[in-house]
Amino acid sequence: MNVLLLVIIAVILFFAIKNSIPHFKGEGACCGGGDKEKLIKTKKLDNVIAVKTIHIEGMRCANCRIRVQNKLNQMDGVSAKVSLEKKTATVQLGKDISDDELIRVIESLGYKAEKQ
Repeated sequence: MNVLLLVIIAVILFFAIKNSIPHFKGEGACCGGGDKEKLIKTKKLDNVIAVKTIHIEGMRCANCRIRVQNKLNQMDGVSAKVSLEKKTATVQLGKDISDDELIRVIESLGYKAEKQ
C-alpha cells in the first residue's frame, strides 16, 4: 500500500515539474495563453516630445511583456518598448501624458508600476 502511494506521488511530481519547466523559461501560458507568437504591436511616432521610463514589477514571462507593451501602444500618442529582463517600459510620447496615466494603464493589467 505504501509503495503504491509513493509511486502515485512520484508520477504526479514528475508531470508537475515537467509541465512547469516551460513556464519558468517564459514559454508557458502565463498571463494570456500559450500563444507565444502573439503579435507585438509596435508604433512609431512622428513627433516625440518626451521619453519616460516606468519600472514594472510582476511581469514573469514573454506573455506579460507583450500584454504591457500592447496595452501601452494602444494609447494615443504613446510608443512603448517593454523589457522583461530590466523590468521597464521605455515610453516615447507624442503628446503630454502624465506619469499617473501611464502607471494606471499598466496597473490595470495587474502589475505594480512606478516612474524611474
